[in-house]
Amino acid sequence: LVAHWMAVGFIHGVMNTDNTTISGETIDYGPCAFMEAYDPGAVFSSIDHGGRYAYGNQPAIMAWNLARLAEAMLTLFDDDGDRAVERATEVLATFPDRFQATWNELMRAKLGLDPRADSGDAVVADLLALMHEQRVDYTSCLRSLSSPVRGDAAPSRSLFADTDAFDAWSERWLTLVGDDRSTIADAMDRRNPIHIPRNHVVEEALTAAGWGDLASFEQLLEAVTHPYDERPDLGRFAAPAPTGFVDGYRTFCGT
Repeated sequence: LVAHWMAVGFIHGVMNTDNTTISGETIDYGPCAFMEAYDPGAVFSSIDHGGRYAYGNQPAIMAWNLARLAEAMLTLFDDDGDRAVERATEVLATFPDRFQATWNELMRAKLGLDPRADSGDAVVADLLALMHEQRVDYTSCLRSLSSPVRGDAAPSRSLFADTDAFDAWSERWLTLVGDDRSTIADAMDRRNPIHIPRNHVVEEALTAAGWGDLASFEQLLEAVTHPYDERPDLGRFAAPAPTGFVDGYRTFCGT
């Protein structure tokens, strides 16, 4: 679950143990948000002063939560305390690799690569590093990558201040993409959303709804209900936040 939501840039915001259930679900999506410019340290929750639940910390936090669950269940694992700890630790130790395997498969597919081949993992990591360095919008960038696969690099290049760096990365990446480019590009568009509930449009909808106007909310709902469909009439929901909006922006549990 965490790998899937991170693949679309989601930050839970308050992913503590009481919001994590044994069924493998989470609850209490109050201060949640979607990341704009790629940043593993992105935090929006007003109560997360130290970045405990930052975007990039979420896998480790889930592992920590699972360890707390295991501690509460030790007496069910074995009558011998040491053996119970040993059995729990053995299972918990599998989490990082299991998470990473799911994340790698998702990201390979989002870049049009064979999800079963680890040859693309370095390309994925290098793209994320480049996006972080140049503060490139996560959602817009991943969505745009189907264009180079179709033969037009301009939409992706325009997102990078250092186009030479992108070109060097792109050349390596495209050598790993299969030959049926049209089919691959279409599949990428089904994995990379164009519409997410961006913070600035959520704020706009909340403010308008507070005055009794639900039009913005209804438009936003229409956009995110069909996140992969490019709609000219909903184009504003695909645009990143205005310059400076994200800096210092906070979400709250009451949201």
